[in-house]
Amino acid sequence: MILSKQLSNKLIPWFKIGIVGIFLLSAALRFWGLDRFNGFVFDEVYYAKFANDYLTKTPFFNAHPPLSQYIIAIGIWIGSHLPFGQNSVNGLTGSILSPWDYRWINAFTGSFIPLVIVALAYQLTHRRSYAFIAGLFAACDGLFLVESRYALNNIYLVILGLLAQLFFLKALDNQGKKRWMWLILAGIGFGASACIKWNGLWFLFATYLLLIFAWGLRLIQGKIRNEDRSFHPSQSSLEHLTQLNLIEIILSLAIIPVAVYSIAWIPHLMLNPTPNFWDMQKEILSYHKRIKSGADVHPYCSSWWSWILMLRPVVYFYKVAESKGEIDPVLPSLEPGVTKAVFDVHAMGNPILWWFSTCAIFLLFLMLGNRFWVWVQTRNVTTIELREIVPMQFPPTAQLWLCFYLVVNWCANLLPWIKVTRCIFLYHYMGSSVFAGLALAWWVDRWLHSPQSHLRGIGVSVIFLILLAFVFWMPIYLGLPLSPDNWKLRMWLVTWI
Repeated sequence: MILSKQLSNKLIPWFKIGIVGIFLLSAALRFWGLDRFNGFVFDEVYYAKFANDYLTKTPFFNAHPPLSQYIIAIGIWIGSHLPFGQNSVNGLTGSILSPWDYRWINAFTGSFIPLVIVALAYQLTHRRSYAFIAGLFAACDGLFLVESRYALNNIYLVILGLLAQLFFLKALDNQGKKRWMWLILAGIGFGASACIKWNGLWFLFATYLLLIFAWGLRLIQGKIRNEDRSFHPSQSSLEHLTQLNLIEIILSLAIIPVAVYSIAWIPHLMLNPTPNFWDMQKEILSYHKRIKSGADVHPYCSSWWSWILMLRPVVYFYKVAESKGEIDPVLPSLEPGVTKAVFDVHAMGNPILWWFSTCAIFLLFLMLGNRFWVWVQTRNVTTIELREIVPMQFPPTAQLWLCFYLVVNWCANLLPWIKVTRCIFLYHYMGSSVFAGLALAWWVDRWLHSPQSHLRGIGVSVIFLILLAFVFWMPIYLGLPLSPDNWKLRMWLVTWI
């Protein structure tokens, strides 16, 4: 019986089935009812319109780099030629289009974010269980779901930044031509992420920090010797950081990103020759410097420190429909018997996932601090004495590298916002939230494989609560009609309203 069960587990590709399931869930939620609001939702007033301006050759000014608008423009062109998704149309972009036309490519791209996170998690650990849990958590995040359902640009910034880091890690695991191929792809990804918004540079910034730390650690340990430069494929990818030579670093992390960023401006400058490239960068910087912060500027401005607790989400859409009132062409019809309904799209994460992830990343801080303290206390002790004091260090070096990678990326995507004076929003935390979610998945994976039953129980409970919360708050991610009482039931904090 046991042998039969083992053979069955080997024959059935459970991991692949699970990953396909995550993708199908992500795609279904993003495409379902994609055109239900026949109008502009939040910043679609900019990005959908600017994208269509490229197609109609209408000059305009945009305060962000142009790559996301190119992508949405391609989506509009393809969508307008499809035989479906044309149930409702509007002329808000300057052309008669269906909401499906300017939203579908975001939904398509966003569907792949959980898969990219799966690939990143697997590349870091080569653990299928960890990769699956990380992908599942990503699929259950409400903010990524909302951002994927509308013609906005944050989804592209995150997926391009994550792909760049994934390609960079793949390069560390290879040599020769394969390493060059992955490094070139990484450089393209870093440059493309910055060409969505300038804060896409934080992914590249984190990579610089990892390189600086790796070389600093090598110098401290006094291991700059030829025999230490050998390549060991079995090691963690991050342990190969010091294997990169200066030419590889400069090309992939400087020359290619700058080239990609510059080239991406060419179509925009062909339509808008003035201001020129350099003046355009100055104009963007000047524009964002002029924007102030506070409730008088925008009701959903929030402080960077409030994001880790999700204190102030952004309401992208809110309307109340009544059966006796005038029919609103933007809203779907009310179900028979429903007299009043709230249609609300809240750009907010899954609260349980968000709060647990914040705890998880701070636990990593504590763990790394503890390991550093142990190193300080024992660095002058001989190997034999060290084994007597610390008979078994945990986690192993590869896992410490993973924890450091997550902490560095989380900080690099969050802390630069401290110096930003303009109005900023919760969605600016999306890059950091990925690495906080990866931290939570790492803890949960450890708990599920623990010999202690109470830790396994905690791991299962965390997954169950995250899934339950995702279902509970799904109506305000998808903009489903809710009674006023049911809507209030989901507003746990006053600051969410």
